[in-house]
Amino acid sequence: MTITTRVLSLSVPVADQDAALRFYTEVPGCELRTDVEVWPGARMLEVVPPGSSVALVLLPPDSPLPIAIRLGTSDAQQAHDTVREAGATVHNEELVRTEGVPAMFSFTDPDGNGLVYLEDSDLSELR
Repeated sequence: MTITTRVLSLSVPVADQDAALRFYTEVPGCELRTDVEVWPGARMLEVVPPGSSVALVLLPPDSPLPIAIRLGTSDAQQAHDTVREAGATVHNEELVRTEGVPAMFSFTDPDGNGLVYLEDSDLSELR
């Protein structure tokens, strides 16, 4: 059974989010999709390259939001259980549920790369 529905976004570590936003919108011509303070001190900037549905999330390296590849899943709880059973390092004991945001959790692959699963059924709320 496949638990991944699609790649949603990739994090790009940036020193200055405003400067990075100017660069990504003015040089490669990305469109701003999201500019929101998820919680105090956690600003999420998301830009989309022309013709792509996969976004780039511009985050400072010290962001409380994970530098990660964000994947969609049809069932975040099932994905959480599957990843945990596989022995991956899961960073959230339970799904993270925040009003207006899909259920999610973060984990790392065996090489230490950051990954996040977001429940795909709720993604229309982010648009």
